This record gives sequence, structure tokens and C-alpha cells, in this order.
Amino acid sequence: MTDARTLPPSKAPGRPFSILAFSREYGVLVIIAALLIGLSFTSDSFLTARNLLNILNQSAPLMIIACALTLVIIGGGFDLSTGAIFGVAAVSAGWIAINVDPYLGILAGPLIGLVLGAVNGLIITTFNVHSFLVTLATSLVYRGIAILITGGALIPVRIEQFSWLGRSRIGMVNVAVIVLVVFMLLMMLLLNRTTFGRRVFAVGGNEEAAILSGIRTNLVKIITFTLSGAAAGLAGVITVSRISMAEPQAGAGLELEAIAAVILGGTAITGGAGAIWRSVAGVLLMALIGNGFNILNVNPFFKNLTTGVIIVIAVALAASNRRR
Repeated sequence: MTDARTLPPSKAPGRPFSILAFSREYGVLVIIAALLIGLSFTSDSFLTARNLLNILNQSAPLMIIACALTLVIIGGGFDLSTGAIFGVAAVSAGWIAINVDPYLGILAGPLIGLVLGAVNGLIITTFNVHSFLVTLATSLVYRGIAILITGGALIPVRIEQFSWLGRSRIGMVNVAVIVLVVFMLLMMLLLNRTTFGRRVFAVGGNEEAAILSGIRTNLVKIITFTLSGAAAGLAGVITVSRISMAEPQAGAGLELEAIAAVILGGTAITGGAGAIWRSVAGVLLMALIGNGFNILNVNPFFKNLTTGVIIVIAVALAASNRRR
């Protein structure tokens, strides 16, 4: 049963409408709408189906990672290894596609990511070490594995049976965008409509209370990190199939972009609250900023500056909400 404590501040019964509360809940959507309107006036080529679908296609790998990372953060965890898992899955998929079978290479990426993510979860729960430290360490290990697989060299993957995932289209829509939509819906269903999703919120909100209520918190954590790894692997395969090149340094810094998008969307960095759509909106906002600055030919420094300022504002709003 829903009560006032489970509703956003802007919707709680008996409370007057508050612009500040509305900004906390839907500020990212307001900024996206403002960017869409503003950039459509400054450039005729911005608000076109081709450009908007291109933005989604380019952002698909990051959105996939952000969707799964949302579960990790809501569950009170932190994953700094997604970029490195992305790299391992990318070079592994490329190598398998060339030397074994292209379709097997496509399947291998997410499976390798799943295994590496499960290793993260097992280390965290077995040794009871904070996920920040564990995933920071494993990211270095995984990046080393990617270099060992390739010897530090690039792997060209010009195979049609492999590249369809990143390059093919159905009508005007890229296959990668369709994969993104399916993955996003699955994550939303898992988080909002299953017992597991409720347990993720419970673990992130108060782990001790979750343990006392009989929730197997360690299993919940392992599953969230496993899903995060699988998402990074899938994103790596999509990227390699798009650019027809696998490299060991692929995905460097991607984990920070994903975390920034999740925070920017409004998911609580301390865990216990958040939503998949928020993270997707966060990635979309970052992509729109980048696309708009490219169209307007603005110095890239201002893109990073603008994104950073918006993230600081989002964190400040979230902190003020916790204080209230």
C-alpha cells in the first residue's frame, strides 16, 4: 500500500506544489526539454529524425551500461570496473569472431562480462570489502587481461555477420537502438515489477533491516554486479561491431560517464532510491549537450564544464532532499 512516505515530495498528499520539489524529481526532463527547444532554434539540422536517432545510436552502449549500473547503485554498491569489462568483452568478442565464429563472438561478449561481473560480486560479498575498492582493483586486472589478449595491438573485425549488430538498420532505426530499448524495458521490469527489484531497494535503503527481514543481501549484490558486467559486455560488442575494430583500451573512462549519468538522472548515490528511466535521461542529457556543442562548433572545454555544473546542481538538489 502506498503512503505519503513512498511518494515524491511533489506528489505527497496534503503538500502544496513546490517548484524545488518538482525540480528534484523531474529537473533532468526539464533540462532536456529546454535543450531540445533551444537547439532546434539555433540549428535547422538538430531537431530532425535522422539526428535524434543518431544521438540514440551513439549513446546506446552507455545507456545499456547505465541501466544495469542503476541497479548496483540503488543496491548501495559502486562499480568502477564497467569500462575495463567493456574492453575485455570487446577484444574477446573480436578475437572469437575472427578465429572461431562471428555469431559466437557476439554471444561471447555479454557472457564474458557476466562472468567478470559475478567475480566482482563474489569478491565483495565473500571478503566484505567495499565495492568501490574491489571494482577499482579488478578494473586494473581486467584492463591487463584485455592487453594480454591483444598484445596491445588493435584487432580489425571486418566481418559482415558480426558488424550487423552495430551497423544494420530496420527502417530508420539502428539495431543497436532496438537492443537498447529491449534491454531498458527488461531492467525496468526487473527493478519495478519483481521481488528481486524490491529487494534491491531494501538492501540499498537499509542493509541491516533487509538482513533482519530475511533477504539474502549477498545474493542480491552478486546479481546486480553480474547484470552490470553483462551490460558492459553487451555494450562492448555493439561498439566493436559498429567501428569494426577492437582495442584493449576501449571503454576507458566509460565507467565515470555511466556513474555521472546515473547521478545526473537523480538516482541516489547513497542507494535505496532511483529509477532506470532517470539514468537513461541522464545519458540523453549528456548526449544532447555534446551534440548541441558540436553543431554550434563550441570549444569542447565548455561541454565538460556545462556537464560538470549540471551534475553538481543535481547532487546538491538530492542532498537537500535528504536533509528535508
